[in-house]
Amino acid sequence: MKEYTDNEIIECLRERKSYVVHYLSVRYMPMIRLMVTRAGGSSEDAKDIFQEGLMIILEKLDSREFSLTCKFMTFLYCVCEKLWKATMAKKQAAANYLSNMTVYKNDNAGDFTDRIDDEVYKKIFADVFSSLDPVSRKVLKMHCQNKTHQEIANELGYTYGYIRKKKYRAQIKMAEKVKQIMKEKIT
Repeated sequence: MKEYTDNEIIECLRERKSYVVHYLSVRYMPMIRLMVTRAGGSSEDAKDIFQEGLMIILEKLDSREFSLTCKFMTFLYCVCEKLWKATMAKKQAAANYLSNMTVYKNDNAGDFTDRIDDEVYKKIFADVFSSLDPVSRKVLKMHCQNKTHQEIANELGYTYGYIRKKKYRAQIKMAEKVKQIMKEKIT
């Protein structure tokens, strides 16, 4: 396999050359898989993180002001590591939320303000979720039912890659809308 310099990788990614994506997958995916699996993730989680990391890098590369100040391998690893840590933090937050919900359901004398806050958050999330396109809603619902990307793709009749991209973009869109609403409510 031909080796590419960091500058060649960046230029090929800017030009959307698929062969360099294959090269990056072969060359760096094992490193990302090791990082994710050591931190409690699966091989599929590693593939998702790798793809999301590449998407973030592509977005950064589209800005011509981007300049690489370290080795590409280091940059990719850092982006993927940050994504994995954010994913784990979201999973932990969801687990905490669910455990708090169990406590609230079992504790009728719970703090009134917590219950009000909970209702406000539920309303915000429901409104943002309903504003997504129908395919995004289906993909996220099925993802929450612990279906794999491949199962979702098979059931909805799309490709695996399309489902991964659709889920990623829907999650980003929801997060941005929720942040915007929360900022408006605070100010």
